Amino acid sequence: MEMVELARTIDRPGYFIKLCGSSDELRSVMPSGWRLDLERYFMTGRQASTSQPLPKGYTIEIEQSGMIRRVAIRCETGDLAASGHAAEIPSAFIYDRIETALAHRRKGLGRIVMASLARTKYSDVPELLVATNEGRLLYEALGWHVLSPYATASIPCM
Repeated sequence: MEMVELARTIDRPGYFIKLCGSSDELRSVMPSGWRLDLERYFMTGRQASTSQPLPKGYTIEIEQSGMIRRVAIRCETGDLAASGHAAEIPSAFIYDRIETALAHRRKGLGRIVMASLARTKYSDVPELLVATNEGRLLYEALGWHVLSPYATASIPCM
């Protein structure tokens, strides 16, 4: 089924259509009523898995269940300071939802999350992620590069 046909079969919120392509490309094939999110970037790179000490007052939790991994860094109050997820399939290691809370940025927590996830890899497969524009700039500084713009469309909730 082509993307246009698929979009026409969806008439309620809660579904997303994603494209490795620009927002303009996706907009040109979407039926009316669909909204486009801010454009993101599909990227590849190599995350260093070297250990970096946590800043004082932070703790780290690493969970792994099958192909899914989760890292959470908490501050002294127990609040979530940074977190991330990853999944490893036979052909790729995919990072997802890498976030650092605003009050905890510029302390290297995001790098610690990424390195901790990278250390859970079983095999030498390509590493992939989707980044916001702000994230793209950070990942490019770490040696990652853009494979493609990445667009998402959905029907907004009323």
